[in-house]
Order: sequence, then structure tokens, then C-alpha cells
Amino acid sequence: MVSHPDLLVGTEHGDDAAVYRIDDKTAIIVTVDFFTPITDDPYEFGSVAAANSLSDVYAMGGKPLVALNVVGFPANLAVEMLGDVLKGGYDKATEAGCLIVGGHTVDDAEPKYGLSVVGLVEPGKEVSNAGALPGDVLVLTKPIGTGIVTTGCKQGITPDPVLKTAVATMATLNKGASEAMMRVGVNACTDITGFGFMGHLKGLVRGSNAGAQVRVSAMPVLPGVWDLLENGAVPGGTFRNMSSVADSTDWGDSLTEEQRLLMCDAQTSGGLLISVPGAKLDQLISELEASGVETRAVVGEVTSGNPGRITVSP
Repeated sequence: MVSHPDLLVGTEHGDDAAVYRIDDKTAIIVTVDFFTPITDDPYEFGSVAAANSLSDVYAMGGKPLVALNVVGFPANLAVEMLGDVLKGGYDKATEAGCLIVGGHTVDDAEPKYGLSVVGLVEPGKEVSNAGALPGDVLVLTKPIGTGIVTTGCKQGITPDPVLKTAVATMATLNKGASEAMMRVGVNACTDITGFGFMGHLKGLVRGSNAGAQVRVSAMPVLPGVWDLLENGAVPGGTFRNMSSVADSTDWGDSLTEEQRLLMCDAQTSGGLLISVPGAKLDQLISELEASGVETRAVVGEVTSGNPGRITVSP
């Protein structure tokens, strides 16, 4: 594990990004993320991938500043497709107020795209996944189920309106949610991506040496997800996620296999999971609404008993 007096957030808790102090007023947030296409539309793919990469900076409470493209692309595919991917990423970064200032491309059999992002935050104001306290309320800012929807798309069973809604959700920046939580002051945050809701919550409670109670009925879910689950549209990563949280999760006896899979579904560009003091909950909800954040779901609480364990009820 890397240790340095100016490394404010490193790898010790598996956080979303690293934070390095430059001086008393400035720290940089550094992160990188990229993945294979989750939609057949190159522009949409670029937009979603960029939003996903920028999300790590937002989860830390920072402002994206500059970014580099990270690209793998088959040399035998039409270069116009790559142009559409990069245009999607450029437009999303521009929406975030972040400059794409270069990048690197390699010949790769399977397309891949994302960003390496540098953001800014004031030292001491960064939000990590390790500050949650008993009595905090857990708030989620996007619906889950994107992995199930995109897997159903690959299987040819996702209805077009369902996919359209999911893509719009994935392409939505977490900018407003991040700015809202910074105005309020919260204890911890993480964004929900590949490890699924349960995997990222596991990192939060372990890093915070606390427990959590969450309710499936309180979870915001994308339209069409339950039908797709019943038809077997489950990513391989979702099964791996469920296995990885088995040692830290107490599942309610009445929960179905589909409900457990949903809670572990591998997400792309998901929302922020915010741990806010109970006394500030109403203020956070109001600030999220004022920032145009459509999903403001209260999904559980942070507990003092059984540190590192998560109890899931119907």
C-alpha cells in the first residue's frame, strides 16, 4: 500500500479515486476507467463511458478539470465509428466542464473506451467511502438494473423503450448529485458501478468500520428490469458480485433469487450512494431536487452493530 503525507486518499479502502494534496488550498483527484460497448450506438457508448469515468471524481466531491481518452479499437473497423465514440465522450465531458486534452489509442480486437480524469477538490473536503457513521441514512441517486438491461440487449430481448431509458440514465452525469451533497456536507459517498450496489456498499461499510441495513423495496429500479430478470438476462459479473458479498451479507429469508441478483447487478455509470447524517437528510433531499436529480431514494441506514456486515430485508 502506497503511503505519503500528501496522499489524502489512496488504495487502503478501495475508494473511487486517489486524492493528492498540492498545497493547503488545492488537491487533485486522479482516476481512470474504460470498458467495452454497452450499446450498439457508438455515440451513446462514448457518452456513457465518459459519464462513467467522470463519476469517480464526483463521488469524491470534486470537479473534473482535464481528461485523456483511453481507446482500444480494431484497425479493420470504419474509423467513422471511432469518431462517433470520441464525439460522444467529448460532448459529455464538455457538459461536465472538463477538457479532453489528448489520449492514447491502440489496435484492439474488441473496442474499449473511457477516460483518465484529473479533478480538483479542497484538501479536507474530499468525500471518501470510509467516513460513514452509525445513524447515517443511505441515499441513492440513480435506479439500478443497467447490467440486466444491457445483457438483455445482447440477448435480443430488451424492448427498445427499456434500453432507451437505461442509456439515458447511464449518460446522466452525477454532477448535480455531487454538488448537492457538497453543499449539505455528508460523511461518505461511493458511486455504483461494476461491483453492483452490494459490492460498493460492502466497501463503504468496511472502510467505515460500520454496518448497514438496506431494503429491497426501497431500491429504485429501471423499467423492465424485473421482466428481464425472469427471462434470465443476468450478466456474469452480477453472479460474481453476489459471490463476493456472501461473507458479509445477511439476506432476508423471504428474498427471492431475482431480488438478490438485482442488488448485486453489475452497473455501468450508476448513481451516487451517499451516507448523510440523519439530521441532514431533508436538506440533502431538497438540494438534490433543486439540482435536478430525479432519483432521491432513501434505501437504508448505517448501523453500529456487526461492523462490515450488511443486512438486506424485503
